[in-house]
Amino acid sequence: MQEVIVALIGACAALYLAWRYMPGAWRRALAAKMAAGGQRAGLVNEQGAQKLAATLSKSSGCGACDSCSPTCASKGQAAPNQKEPTEVPLTRMR
Repeated sequence: MQEVIVALIGACAALYLAWRYMPGAWRRALAAKMAAGGQRAGLVNEQGAQKLAATLSKSSGCGACDSCSPTCASKGQAAPNQKEPTEVPLTRMR
């Protein structure tokens, strides 16, 4: 029984890793197909399917360069949807 649980955890980790590092276009297309399949199966309604597709197709902020334009990356600027880093003054500790 323990081997089955470990195998399931390993399979989930492999699926997450594949989803995380999948190209953005593939991720968006697969998310739309998964949401449409859930709607056809009756698991979610149309609004829920659209929300599911939007949630699944989002990429993380760090390391997801598919949402950043090449000019931002080359100039070292933040992506348009990201906030600039906040500077915090350092004080001398005694």
